[in-house]
Amino acid sequence: MLRHAIAPSRRFTKASHDVVRHARLTSDAKILLLAVQGLPDDQAGRPLGEHARRLGITGRAYQKSKELLVTHGYVHEWREQGERGRWVTEQLLSNVPLSPEEAAALRGVRAERPPTDRKPTVGEPAGRVVGPQVPVDEEQEKNYPHPPSEAEPSAELPDRGGPEAEPEPEAEPEPEAEPEPEPEPELSPEAVEGERVLLSLRHVRRELYLGVREARGLAELAARWLLRGVSAGELRRVLTSELPRDGVRSAVGFLRFRLLHKMPPELPTEAVPQAAAPPRVPELLTCAAASEGEEHVFRPVADETECRDCRRQAAWAYWERHRALADPEADSRSWRQRFAKLGVATEGEGAAQAAP
Repeated sequence: MLRHAIAPSRRFTKASHDVVRHARLTSDAKILLLAVQGLPDDQAGRPLGEHARRLGITGRAYQKSKELLVTHGYVHEWREQGERGRWVTEQLLSNVPLSPEEAAALRGVRAERPPTDRKPTVGEPAGRVVGPQVPVDEEQEKNYPHPPSEAEPSAELPDRGGPEAEPEPEAEPEPEAEPEPEPEPELSPEAVEGERVLLSLRHVRRELYLGVREARGLAELAARWLLRGVSAGELRRVLTSELPRDGVRSAVGFLRFRLLHKMPPELPTEAVPQAAAPPRVPELLTCAAASEGEEHVFRPVADETECRDCRRQAAWAYWERHRALADPEADSRSWRQRFAKLGVATEGEGAAQAAP
């Protein structure tokens, strides 16, 4: 392979071979790191995502590049809440890998030593705070032509490696014991069912994906729907139908808005289903028709005082008495005599009368 390289005389960025030849960094990550490293001070204060958009690195490519830079120690982030309650994210980009402790120390030094009003802006002379020392034999290759050397500053700075330049390490305060997290309150059965419905929306529309904490924050609103007579299937259909044409940007915000503004009216007091009262179990009674020495109990259905068997025997005895009074000779006559009394001829008598 032939190679032709001309060293630029201006508008160039010094790049370490450790970054250019890094095996795990993608090309987008390397370009983003080198581009931000070569920016002037008045443009370097913008967020990393804005620099990536100006370079055409957006979407998943930017997320992957940032993740690689954070993983390998080139980018560090701190998210804090300001005086007015707003959250502010501070980013640190370095051309050498830094551990979280080294990045925090560098951040503290930059905050304690603000730059002076001189132009160009410079800070107080200090020793090397963080970063590994470059080995002596790191750059033994011959790179021709060499880039132009930088102009040496007129003012001589004190030796940075001397003991006077190194700040004395301060004793770190002992970390306070973190309070134990308060247990989460137990959810009502309707809230549990509402949370289950919200978590199942991801299977209907992928853009309505919710995490466990997000679904738990909306569970109380969904429970109010269920208490007003809406079933779980109807709630799922209302939340997943007629979505915006341009898509849902925030699943949490969209679902909270729809749960609040489309909530059905409360059920009237009469329509609220009441729990059915348990059936009354009557007490056991002693049968009034039982003879002495054969007492038995039964459970009445209405207001009866006798058991079923005794009432059946009493009814059969009443029928026998009524039949005996109506026809006293019924038991002494045969069936032929009974038919003859009624005027019905039997088969034998009918044949005898028909013969000459």
